[in-house]
Amino acid sequence: MLIDKKSNFDKQDLTFDELDEGFSTREAISEAKRCLNCPKPLCRTGCPIENEIPGFIQSLAKGNVGEASAIISRRSNLPAVCGRVCPHEKQCEAACILNKKGCGIKIGKLERFIADFDAEMAISTVAKPQNAIGKVAVIGSGPAGLTVAGDLAKSGFAVTVFEGQAEPGGVLMYGIPEFRLNKDVVRREIRRIEQYGVVFQTGVVIGPDITVDQLFADGFDAIFIGTGTALPRTLDLPGNTLPGVIQATYFLGMVQLANNGGLNQKEIPVHPGDKVVVIGAGNVAMDAARTALRVGASNVTVVYRRTEADITALRSEYDEAKQEGVNFQWLASPTAFVGNKKVTGLAYEIQQLTDNNQLLGTGQTAVLQADKVILAIGQRPAARIVSSTTGIEVSASGYVITKERPYGMTTRKGVFAGGDVVHEPATVVLAMKEAKKVAAGIAQYVEAKKLIEEC
Repeated sequence: MLIDKKSNFDKQDLTFDELDEGFSTREAISEAKRCLNCPKPLCRTGCPIENEIPGFIQSLAKGNVGEASAIISRRSNLPAVCGRVCPHEKQCEAACILNKKGCGIKIGKLERFIADFDAEMAISTVAKPQNAIGKVAVIGSGPAGLTVAGDLAKSGFAVTVFEGQAEPGGVLMYGIPEFRLNKDVVRREIRRIEQYGVVFQTGVVIGPDITVDQLFADGFDAIFIGTGTALPRTLDLPGNTLPGVIQATYFLGMVQLANNGGLNQKEIPVHPGDKVVVIGAGNVAMDAARTALRVGASNVTVVYRRTEADITALRSEYDEAKQEGVNFQWLASPTAFVGNKKVTGLAYEIQQLTDNNQLLGTGQTAVLQADKVILAIGQRPAARIVSSTTGIEVSASGYVITKERPYGMTTRKGVFAGGDVVHEPATVVLAMKEAKKVAAGIAQYVEAKKLIEEC
């Protein structure tokens, strides 16, 4: 059954301005004062990077934003980003003991406030290390790459980040819509990482422009691959090559390029008045659906083969999509893209759930009219770097194989990998969690390498 969410929301109100304005100073300190400062803080165990949550909240409660910011920086290089897009409702905030009373601490908004206030008032200073322990190349400037670069630079390594796009930031810049993550915030976080001595080289594609072998020849002691999952998955269905069938990552990237002024608005693949169907029910699907409305789509429907209870998107993202007017078609399994010279609709088979929650096809089919169909069904790693070098093994699914010791090293000595290129696509903070462990592995490897050279 099609659920058409009718609300009083005016689509003309939809812009790319960041939706959540965050706490005021009074609101932030008031919220911080509610923290119980538990002896065994469950919020910290709920955080993938084990941020010192009670510590920075207590400092904020006393009005000491600089101290709060310093505490956060011990574990995170991207606090303003994490404060906005991390799934707090499933992690730190979900573990808060006050949730039992329905009034858990808004940890994400407090982290965001501290990071924003610190930047606006220029409270914290960054001490750039003087002597480099070693030289590390980082490929990719998404959450994993930025975390590795920041951690290693703070530890005294000379780090150069290579990014194929015109601006660093990876998925933070080109994959998450502006209304969820202001791009000036991403640029600000990157400038702070630069202050530690990290050098960014943009417009450089590893493989065609420069190879891993050449990086080693240039004197890098170790290389980190954090390129994420660049290739979107497709549906092998009739009509999948019709014009108008587009990938969510391509659509979101094109919109961001247009918003940055690097592309004509007419190049955005969804046009004003289009009827749009989005396949998938994760956060990327919600981002694509909400973005389609913002570029002028007259109607947007998300199609999912299971039910509302099974979506992988954050509940808050789903609720906001409904509020903004996105429709949802549940128990619909796509069977074909309809059209002749271009897509005109999506055919699907109506599904039903058995008593043990198994999906069964009913044999009944239907068609949703569409001018554009957006695929948001996941991504996989590209083979560009691996294919241009030797010794780096990948799994059958294309993910880079790494070791436990030193943590994150691939099957080629000195080459490390982390984030989505190693694991299934995850959240920003989970990529950061793994990246922090890999950074420690790189430091261990380079220090051992230098010691052997000296001996």
